[in-house]
Amino acid sequence: MSRPRNMLDDLPGPSGLGDTQDGAPRPGDGNGPPPGPPQPRRVLPTPYVCYAIIAGAVGMFFVSQSLGRPLVIGGTNYGIVGPLALYGPWVQAGEYWRLLGTVFEHGGPMHLLFNMLAVYSLGASLERGIGSLRFLGLSLVTALGGSAFALFFNFDTVTVGASGMILGWGGAMLPILTQQGRKEHMFWLLQVAVISLLPGVSWAGHLGGFVFGLPCGMALRQGPKFFARAIPVLLFIAAALAVVAAHPGRLGGL
Repeated sequence: MSRPRNMLDDLPGPSGLGDTQDGAPRPGDGNGPPPGPPQPRRVLPTPYVCYAIIAGAVGMFFVSQSLGRPLVIGGTNYGIVGPLALYGPWVQAGEYWRLLGTVFEHGGPMHLLFNMLAVYSLGASLERGIGSLRFLGLSLVTALGGSAFALFFNFDTVTVGASGMILGWGGAMLPILTQQGRKEHMFWLLQVAVISLLPGVSWAGHLGGFVFGLPCGMALRQGPKFFARAIPVLLFIAAALAVVAAHPGRLGGL
């Protein structure tokens, strides 16, 4: 799957959030001394959150079968379901860790490979641009949003994968890109939208992540202080919606 390239080059400020830059004259602007020796290239921040996601997903891939349990419905055994996979009836029974844990479960080696490539490329670039703490908050919101939509629309279907969270990152990038960057990004999102319609792909999880990513991106556009106030609210909304979706008998059968 292709992905947008150089997206974060379009973000304002060194952190992608409009952080202030020093006002020192730049070489060639007529207001300073002639250029000196070349400065060492700035070391990119380490995307710790993305590395943790990759390590957790790869590790879970090798132990999921041994730690999972069989899904038996009406006397029919549908196979082993991983300990972190999202399945409505089990979440309803109190296994709420599955709302977030599903991002570490994957249905096969290719599923794992494609998602981890997206985490390493798109996710790491975004994390370097906005900082690990902001990226962690964004990831929690979009992962819960994806799980909430998956439960609302496919309550009795086992759902695995980090795609909903990844689509949330994609949604968050839309408001903070320039016009040219947004065009390239939209092409990538269109490809993912087509893939979401394939059998066996959780379109609801993708949509939920994307929908919750958009307001996160709008908050990022307003700057660090606004984002710091907005992300707890968005996290509460996503978590509350996920819990409601896990109990379809409540609130008039929603």
